[in-house]
Amino acid sequence: MKVQKSKIRISAVSFVRHVLATIMLILISLSLYAQDGNAGITQATTQVKSYFSTGTSLMYAIGAIMGLVGAIKVFKKWNDGEHDTGKVASSWFGSCIFLVVVATVLKSFFGV
Repeated sequence: MKVQKSKIRISAVSFVRHVLATIMLILISLSLYAQDGNAGITQATTQVKSYFSTGTSLMYAIGAIMGLVGAIKVFKKWNDGEHDTGKVASSWFGSCIFLVVVATVLKSFFGV
C-alpha cells in the first residue's frame, strides 16, 4: 500500500510540474511577437556593417602581432642553426598574408 501511495504521489507531483511548465510557456509565448522579415534582415545587415570595420582593424592587428611573434621564432631558429628555418618562416609569413587577404576579401564582399 505504501509503495502504491508513493507512486501516486510522485505521478501527481510530476503532473503538477508539467501543468505549471505548460502554463509558464503559454504566458511567455504571449509576450513574444514577430517582426517583418525584410526589416529584420535589413537591421541585421546594418549591424554587421557597423561592426565590420572594427573587426577588420582587429584582424590587421592580430596579423601584425602574429608577424612579430613569427619573426622572433624564425630569428631564434636561424640563430640556433636549425635546418627547418625556411619552412617555419614560410608558414608564419603565409599565415599573416592569409589573414590580411581574408580581411580584405571580406571587406570587399560585404561592401564596406
